[in-house]
Amino acid sequence: MNINKVKNLLKKEESTKLDFKLTIDLSLESGKKEFAKDVAAIANARGGRGYLVIGVQDKSKNIIGIDPNNYGEEKIQQIISSRIDPPVPISLDFVQIEGKYIAVITIYDGRQKPYQIRENGAFVIRRGSTTDFMRRVEVANYLTESFNLDVELVPVVRSNIDHINKDLVKDYIKKKGIYFSENDFNELMENIGIVTREKESGKYIATLGGLLVFCQDNSIYLPHNMVKIVNKINKEYKENFIVQGDIISIIEKSMEIIDEVIGDNLLISNAINEAIKNAVLYRDYTIFDKCIEVEISKKGIIITSPGAMMTEKYNNSVSIRRNMWIYEKIIVMESTRYVKKYSGFETMKKNLKPKGRVRFINSLSENCFKVIFPPINKTK
Repeated sequence: MNINKVKNLLKKEESTKLDFKLTIDLSLESGKKEFAKDVAAIANARGGRGYLVIGVQDKSKNIIGIDPNNYGEEKIQQIISSRIDPPVPISLDFVQIEGKYIAVITIYDGRQKPYQIRENGAFVIRRGSTTDFMRRVEVANYLTESFNLDVELVPVVRSNIDHINKDLVKDYIKKKGIYFSENDFNELMENIGIVTREKESGKYIATLGGLLVFCQDNSIYLPHNMVKIVNKINKEYKENFIVQGDIISIIEKSMEIIDEVIGDNLLISNAINEAIKNAVLYRDYTIFDKCIEVEISKKGIIITSPGAMMTEKYNNSVSIRRNMWIYEKIIVMESTRYVKKYSGFETMKKNLKPKGRVRFINSLSENCFKVIFPPINKTK
C-alpha cells in the first residue's frame, strides 16, 4: 500500500469504515474472536472499502508498531474463512512509519453481505466508531439486495482477469449456446460470475469459482485447492502425491494416480472415483487450511473432504449440495461423465456391494465428511 494513503488514513478519525487497534493477539482465542468481529462489522457497513490499522493508538494516533511476524496473511485468511460466513475479501500490507511497522488490513466491499459470525450466528456492523449487532430489518435488506449468496462469487484479492483460461471459458459458453463478440467477452464473464469488477479501481479480478473451474494454475491464490494422496500399500510408487489445478484436472489426475496405486480392482476403483468426484465438487472451499486427503493402506481407503455435509440424512441420499455454481459449470463442460443415473452414495454402494461395505461419516465436530472403503485385499 502507498505510504501516502496510509498517512491520509492516520489523519482521519475512526468511522464505520476505519478502525485503529493498538494490538490484536492472534495467538489467543479471544484475539481471534475480536479480530473476526471487527472485520465482519466493517465489511457489513456501507461506504466502500474499509481499513483495520493495527499498531496505532486510536485517540492520539501515536505509532506504537507491531511485529509483522505475528500477522501473516495466511493466518489472517484462515481466521476469516473459519469464523466469518461467507469469507470477507481482504488484503494485508505492512507499512513502515517513524521506523516502526504497522499492519493495514484492507477490507473490500464485497457483494456477499451480510457477513455472519459462524460461532454464534450473529450479524455485526460498525456504527460510527463502535461495533453493534445488526437489526433484523438491516439483515433482511441485505439479504434482499444480494439474494444470490453463492460463495463461489467471492472475489479473490490480488488476482486478475489474466489468470482465467479464456479457452476454457469459451468452451463453456459455446456449450451453453451463448453467442458473443470479443468486445463483450469480459462483461459476459462478469455476468456469469467468473470475474468481478472492483468498485474503486474498476479492474477485473477473478472470483473463487472462476479460479477453481477456469484456472489451471491457481495454487498461488488457492493453495488449499488440492488432493493429497498417501500411498501406504504399493511400494512401486512414491508415498505422497499432491494434485493441484482446475477442478476437472484435479479429478482426472487423482483418479489416474489412485488407479495406478491400487492396481486391477475395477469395482472398488469405480467406487473410489465416484468418491473423489463428490469430494472435489462438494467440499467446503471456504476452509482455507485444509485439503482433500486420500489415505490408501492395508486397513482400507479413507477419503476425507473438508466441510461436513449440510444435512444428516446422507444415508438416504437426501442432502443439500454446496457449490452449485461450480456444479453447473462442470455439468455443461463435461456432461457425459458427470450426469449420473444414481446419486453418488448409491453408485459407491452399488459398486462395493459384492465385495464389501462402504461407510459414510459426517463429522460435525471435525467439520469434514469421510468415505471409508474396505481393504484392497478384500477386493481380490
